[in-house]
Amino acid sequence: MSDFLTVAFYKFVELQDYVELKAPLLACCQDNDVQGTILLATEGINGAIAGLPHNIHAVLNFLREDPRFADLAPKESWSEKQPFYRMKVRLKKEIIKMGVPDIDPTQTVGEYVKPEDWNQLLADPDVVVIDVRNDYEVAIGTFKGAINPNTKSFSELPEWLQEQAELQKKPKVAMFCTGGIRCEKSTALLRHEGFEDVFHLQGGILSYLEKVPEDESLWQGDCFVFDERVAVGHGLKPGRYQLCRACRTPISPEDMKSEHYVPGQSCPHCYGTKTEEQQQRFAERQRQIELAKQRNQVHIGAKYARHQPG
Repeated sequence: MSDFLTVAFYKFVELQDYVELKAPLLACCQDNDVQGTILLATEGINGAIAGLPHNIHAVLNFLREDPRFADLAPKESWSEKQPFYRMKVRLKKEIIKMGVPDIDPTQTVGEYVKPEDWNQLLADPDVVVIDVRNDYEVAIGTFKGAINPNTKSFSELPEWLQEQAELQKKPKVAMFCTGGIRCEKSTALLRHEGFEDVFHLQGGILSYLEKVPEDESLWQGDCFVFDERVAVGHGLKPGRYQLCRACRTPISPEDMKSEHYVPGQSCPHCYGTKTEEQQQRFAERQRQIELAKQRNQVHIGAKYARHQPG
């Protein structure tokens, strides 16, 4: 039985008092035994949290008491275990870092395309389709025919976009990401640069995998998520990937059969790249994790949070 409800949400809205919002929001999450990460900035809120359903709804109701968050529309998924290890509310300059001033998704963004209509858009030969996620995310799954920018971070995307002559050759640009937030900024950037026919997948890949039947899907592989589930597939069911605790790269069952895979210490992606000191530290951490498992405890060495909710 899947007991834990995970919700991902964001909203671009002016929050001049975002610093004052941190303490009461964190207290509400802690009082309800909810874990995850919420980012606050002057441009809005971005979060992914998990807990028992009634506790998650208590936090969402708390947020919606603020008129600015009244229309939050979180995406839901379920898991048998708590996918986060602690609760963090962080103050940021941006809720998703792009590093380009004067981009305001509350004013101008691309046209939203419902998941049910996304396949039709992908079939249009006049459309350039861009996966705006990072390389390690694209590596485990994407839409057929999508362009991979091979970026290490979202803040690299603006420079990549400026170098793409292909964007000038076709009249339409379609973008997609995990939950939609990165597309809000990337399509806003293109509109700011003068592109008119710009589209993005409403609700992101997660909404597509939830709403589009697998036998009609153009998605290939799994979708990386920013919690301990690592990846999900169609129907938002847990995927087949785990994390290498040495390099934090998603690793497949095939990777785990490699002679270079040592739990907690190395995988085929990072084998031979760590110093002797790092290897010893990883080995000790893994030993402590195994001991904690035997005692039915969660060891601090297992705690992991990757980047921002996206």
